[in-house]
Amino acid sequence: MPSPFPGMKPYLEQSAFWSSFHTRLLVAIADTVAPQLRPKYYIEVETRTYQDSESDEVLVGVPDATVLKSSSSHPAREKLQSETGLTLTQKRPQSIALPMPITVKERYLEVREIGSDTVITVIEVLSPKNKQKGSGRTAYEKKRGRVLGSLSHLIEIDLLRAHSPMTMLGKVQPTDYRIVVSRSPQRPKADLYGFNLPEPIPSFPLPLSLSDEELSVDLQPIVDGVCERAGYNDRIDYSQPVPPPKLSQANQQWVEELLAPIRGGNGASR
Repeated sequence: MPSPFPGMKPYLEQSAFWSSFHTRLLVAIADTVAPQLRPKYYIEVETRTYQDSESDEVLVGVPDATVLKSSSSHPAREKLQSETGLTLTQKRPQSIALPMPITVKERYLEVREIGSDTVITVIEVLSPKNKQKGSGRTAYEKKRGRVLGSLSHLIEIDLLRAHSPMTMLGKVQPTDYRIVVSRSPQRPKADLYGFNLPEPIPSFPLPLSLSDEELSVDLQPIVDGVCERAGYNDRIDYSQPVPPPKLSQANQQWVEELLAPIRGGNGASR
């Protein structure tokens, strides 16, 4: 079943889908642009690793206390009990969980020059960890800063409505999604392709060396192809509300009308 959404599919932000979608999308982008890059360039899926001690869950046991009984007499204890009228208790230790460092691996793309292996362009597809406040965002911001301080171009694809967008200076019109193209000679200036839920995903340029013409990457059919091959459209429960954050009133009405034929009835969200 094809997706009813003309652009980005908001249900993919569910944890059940996002991890595999992220990986599949990176590979699909690489497979799409690779033939156009040869024979001068190649594109690789790279992995960034960092330690994360944060957890969304707090695992604690239930404290308990028990009255200790002894088969042998204990004069001092019996005297204390008789004088105070209290029953001695000893607490059992409470079972707790301590934060442990977790190795997080995140994938991204690099366009490299054949022969020299020089990194020409870095392509990032943001994950929730990159945007959510914490060690994941800090680690990504450091990596982002290193790329922006280098001679490599940066393409940053944000297909997540949740969490605050990455830092951009000046007055930026708020949108649901963003694609940033940062060409190294033009920094700190960059091109922002902002788009909203009802809109198709725009194509974006892939800058290479100054002597070579930029490629145009049409992201919409790449996303659609990933969804079709992975069967997301058949697995998504469209009777459920769109995942957080809450939609604007206009977008909520648009979604209800869009999904009405699938949900049946008047399309009101449940």
